[in-house]
Amino acid sequence: MEKIPSWIERLLLPKLNEIVGEIKALEAKIESVDNKVDVRIDAVEKEIASLRTETLVKFEAADAKAESLRNEMISRFEAVDSRFDSLEARIPVMEKIAELEVRLADCVAF
Repeated sequence: MEKIPSWIERLLLPKLNEIVGEIKALEAKIESVDNKVDVRIDAVEKEIASLRTETLVKFEAADAKAESLRNEMISRFEAVDSRFDSLEARIPVMEKIAELEVRLADCVAF
């Protein structure tokens, strides 16, 4: 390649040095912005993790309450079943008493 004439070099070199300096300054600013973005991303990720944990805790609490209510309902249904069983056991006795009352009424009518 041909040599650059010295007068062109003298004209361009200060400008090139100025451009190089501006590029370095831009690189520093870009790196600074990049670091700030990284910090913000880390903060958002931590907040999301915190919200996830909080949500899981609340879901676990809701599951525990639902399970408690389920167990309570099962207990109450078992109590109702027990009462129905008791009533069913009494029905034949009540029918016999009704028959006796009818017979007694027939005997008294004679």
